[in-house]
Amino acid sequence: MANSFPEEVLEHVFSFVQSDKDRNAVSLVCKSWYEIERWCRRRIFVGNCYAVSPGIMIRRFPEVRSVELKGKPHFADYDLVPDGWGGYVYPWIAAMARAYPWLEEIRLKRMVITDETLELISRSFKNFKILVLFSCEGFTTDGLAAIAANCRNLRELDLQECEVDDLSGHWLSHFPDTFTSLVSLNIACLDSEVSLSALERLVARCPNLRSLRLNRAVSLERLPNLLCRAPQLIELGTGAYSAEVRTDVFLGLRVAFSACKYLKGLSGFWDVVPAYIPAVYSICSGLTCLNLSYATVESHELANLVSSCPNLQRLWVLDFIEDSGLDAVAASCKDLQELRVFPSDPFGPENVSLTERGLVSVSVGCPKLQSVLYFCRQMSNAALSTIATNRPNLTRFRLCILEPRTPDYLTLQPLDAGFGAIVEHCKELRRLSLSGLLTDRVFEYIGTHAKNLEMLSIAFAGDSDLGLHHVLSGCESLKKLEIRDCPFGDKALLANASKLETMRSLWMSSCPVSFGACKLLGQKMPRLNVEVIDERGPPESRPESCPVEKLYIYRTVSGRRFDMPDFVWTMDEDAAVRLS
Repeated sequence: MANSFPEEVLEHVFSFVQSDKDRNAVSLVCKSWYEIERWCRRRIFVGNCYAVSPGIMIRRFPEVRSVELKGKPHFADYDLVPDGWGGYVYPWIAAMARAYPWLEEIRLKRMVITDETLELISRSFKNFKILVLFSCEGFTTDGLAAIAANCRNLRELDLQECEVDDLSGHWLSHFPDTFTSLVSLNIACLDSEVSLSALERLVARCPNLRSLRLNRAVSLERLPNLLCRAPQLIELGTGAYSAEVRTDVFLGLRVAFSACKYLKGLSGFWDVVPAYIPAVYSICSGLTCLNLSYATVESHELANLVSSCPNLQRLWVLDFIEDSGLDAVAASCKDLQELRVFPSDPFGPENVSLTERGLVSVSVGCPKLQSVLYFCRQMSNAALSTIATNRPNLTRFRLCILEPRTPDYLTLQPLDAGFGAIVEHCKELRRLSLSGLLTDRVFEYIGTHAKNLEMLSIAFAGDSDLGLHHVLSGCESLKKLEIRDCPFGDKALLANASKLETMRSLWMSSCPVSFGACKLLGQKMPRLNVEVIDERGPPESRPESCPVEKLYIYRTVSGRRFDMPDFVWTMDEDAAVRLS
């Protein structure tokens, strides 16, 4: 049956299969499907840049047009990965420049990319269209100028939460006067001034521009000029949303927003002056995405704004919204699917009235809620159980109680039962982050019920190795596990070593995992890279029973990496011989 269709027909059919998982399954049917699929694969996702080499990828898929790469572990977002650890993208770009001259799209996350690399991208791929950099570092606005000057077909330039050395705000002027193809531009992470005249000219000559996210240096007074040049925008990130309160500025802003009939997403709102918030009310009924994670606005003003957005599907906001503002969300936003509430001052005194009650209210009022990230200072088992009962459709639940090991504030008991209710009721849960006072019992619940869980983040939790054993032995779908400051050590790790080969990665820091166990694991599991990260010096200089600072384990088909700094050691058979 597999050989009964011409190759051209199968290629056409395969082009409709979009997910990586399904494409991988297709390639395993038979040898002929394997060959056809490898030649017609156009998009590649590599979840760990050290899990495979550029050469292996290129030999396997010779006709790729789009590549997405991830570099550093997720805990790099919390400054737990030392500077200089790795995640350098240059070897990948150099290899792709030779093999994929028709590459159109590169998406990078947590990688180090230099100006030299950006220059290489700009000159190597003649039909290059999309560059997305998320939490990347190592480059300056000179590199962006090279992209602007040389990528004549660029459609999307998206810089999300990147560390960019701003040498000059004039890099936007490097886009040629004939350049008109831009569809999406995100420069929100840039700190320096940008050339507003160059930005306005660029926006005016790109009729297909749909997404524009500005940085804080773009003033509120200049925003109407930009909006008038791009009334077709679907997504807008404002710059600084502050100015001296003047009627003419308010009216100009309101008129400009009113002309943007297609806006679905709003973000930005740095340094917001509340008197100007009503200027956006005219387009609120059409919004599906509202990111207020930089807006330091009081609860009643936030409540008025979200109450005007009945079609909202995604809301990101600071804890200034308080419980009363979340009540307004629950009453007004019946289509809400994702809620993120961030702390305004995580290390300062409690100055907002945000508790578990606000999240319970949203769980009652928003029947489509699937994804939650919630920072707060108190939680109860009763609240978690109510949320689980109300919203069994949750697929992502990340709760961060700001003070580690905080118990149920009503009973002073661990929060085991509450999180147990989450994993028991939410059968499709894919991602879970735990916090608060937790014992090994919660991990027994997770191992028993969380059969679809793919990513688990744990901090300051558990009693013993048994907790880790429950997770590794019970969570059948687990791909990424990240742990910090937990009493999980050698026994559970070594007993469940075979499970690690089915996962993408395991991160452990400040846990009692010994150097000797790391060596043994590296010898036992040759298809894993077992990396010890220790800034105190060579681990062999201490007893083998001494715990390592950090441990990063990941599956690989390309062996140990060759760009390790002097504080990283790979525990393989050769290393064991060298270190002994």
